[in-house]
Amino acid sequence: MPGGRLTQQERQQIALGLADGLAYAEIARRLDRPTSTVTREVMRNGGPASYRADLAHRAAERRAHRRRQAAPRGPQAPSAAHGRDAEAVREYEETLTTVFIATGTPRMMARVMACLTLTDSGSLTAAELAQRLQVSPASVSKAITFLEGQGLVRREREEGRRERYGVDDDIWHQSMMASAASTAQVAETSRLGVGIMGPGTPAGTRLENVARYLDFISEAITRAAEQGREVLHTKPATASDDTAGQPRPDHG
Repeated sequence: MPGGRLTQQERQQIALGLADGLAYAEIARRLDRPTSTVTREVMRNGGPASYRADLAHRAAERRAHRRRQAAPRGPQAPSAAHGRDAEAVREYEETLTTVFIATGTPRMMARVMACLTLTDSGSLTAAELAQRLQVSPASVSKAITFLEGQGLVRREREEGRRERYGVDDDIWHQSMMASAASTAQVAETSRLGVGIMGPGTPAGTRLENVARYLDFISEAITRAAEQGREVLHTKPATASDDTAGQPRPDHG
């Protein structure tokens, strides 16, 4: 299986595959590349609907140039911990940032979210964030204020005046519940419009259908989020856990 960076020709093949409606796995198979490579490439460059081979290739060249110019990270950088591949971690951080942006998170806020998510400690000081992201303290402060307002980060005060910012274990549950509440609000507003536009009229019927649909979606999100909340606090089962207590096969 070939390694190294994607070539411009490979990126053109990815673009053609997306245009033909092929799945990432099929595109990867034709390139003899891991599916994760294709997925990361597409998501980092606008997603399947906006991917362009020429723009993606130029963006990759710019990233490579920045890496060559950037100072090496310190020995305590998380990408070097646990025997991780530093380059793979940096690329994954870019991919995660792009996915956050695709959900509507502003770019700087998405970078801070990705950085915090990938730290083993789950928290960093403003100075540490500024150093890792190579941005100004003011940019970090603005991003933290936004994320804190969304309930996506927590603020912890250390000794003295220094503060740490981290991702909460319940961050995704809170996000899903906020999404459900927002959806329910749109449903209620749509229902209010039925009386104004007139029940039974085309516009009134449309609003009523939207309200009923969004009610269903909001309730489903809330129910699933509550049922799945314990997953956030459950350690993944290991192979030994999966087999523990299971009866051995009878070969006799």
